[in-house]
Amino acid sequence: MNGWALSLVLVAAVVHAFWNFSAKRVGDGGAAFVFLYYTVSAMVFGPAAAVLLVLEPQRPQWTWLLAALVTAILHVAYGIVLQRGYAVGDLSVVYPLARGTGPLLSVLVAVLFLGEDPGLPGLVGALLVIAGVLVVSSGAPAEGGASPARRRAGVFYGVLTGVMIAGYTLWDAHSVTELAVPPLVYFGSGALAQSLLLAPYALRDRARVARLWRDHRREVLTIGLLSPVAYLLVLFALRIAPVSLVAPARELSIVLGGLAAWRVLGETNAVRRLAGSVVVLAGIAAIAMA
Repeated sequence: MNGWALSLVLVAAVVHAFWNFSAKRVGDGGAAFVFLYYTVSAMVFGPAAAVLLVLEPQRPQWTWLLAALVTAILHVAYGIVLQRGYAVGDLSVVYPLARGTGPLLSVLVAVLFLGEDPGLPGLVGALLVIAGVLVVSSGAPAEGGASPARRRAGVFYGVLTGVMIAGYTLWDAHSVTELAVPPLVYFGSGALAQSLLLAPYALRDRARVARLWRDHRREVLTIGLLSPVAYLLVLFALRIAPVSLVAPARELSIVLGGLAAWRVLGETNAVRRLAGSVVVLAGIAAIAMA
C-alpha cells in the first residue's frame, strides 16, 4: 500500500477509536443523538464543501448528488444501529465486531465483484487483521458482568453495524474513484443530507433533542468534529489505494479500542487482547508491503 495512504488510514483509526468512546458514553441517545452530531458535522463542513464546489475546476455532475444521497442513507442507518448497539451491548463486543465485519465483507466484495487484486501480502494482511479482531473480541467479558442476553445483543448489533460499514465503504470507494466526486464535497453534501433525513424525527421529539444537547454537548461536539476527520482521511486514502487494502488497515482502531477498554473500563483477559493486537499489527504490516 502507498505509504501516504497508509498514514492517512492509521491516523483515521486513532481518531475513530476516540470518538466511539464518546458515543458509548451516551449509550441510549438513539436517532436524536445521531441527528445532533450529524448536524454539527454539516454546519462545520458543509460551508467548506460549498466553497470547494464553486472553486472546483470540474463541472459538478448530477451523479455527485446521487452519490451523496446514497451515502447519507447508509450513514444514517449506520449511526442508528451503532448507537443502538452501544445502548444494549458492551463496547468490548460491539466495537470489535463492527470494525471486523466491515473489512471482511469489503475485501470479499472488492475481490469477488470489483476485480481488485491486493496481491498475496495484501490478502494475508487482511486475513491476519480479521483473525486478530476475532481474538480480541472472542469471549470478551462484558462490562459490569452483563448478562448473556446483553452479550448476544452486542454481537447482533456489532455484526449489523459491520454490514453497514461494508456498504458505505464500498459505495464511498465507487463515488470518489469511478464517479470522481471530490472527497470534501462528497462528505459535506452527504452530511447535510444526513441531517435533513433525520430532521423530521428530531422535530417530533424536540424535548429529547434539547435534553441530549444539554446533557451531552461535549460528546455531540466531539463526534460531530472528529467523525468527519476520520471519514475524510479514509476518503482521501481510497483515491490512492484500493478498498481491499484500505478497509482492513483501518482496523488499527480495534487494537486501540481493545486496549483502552482494558485499561479504562477495567476489563480483564489482557493477555488475549494483547495477543490479538499483535496479530492485527502484523496484518497491517503485511498490508503496507502490498
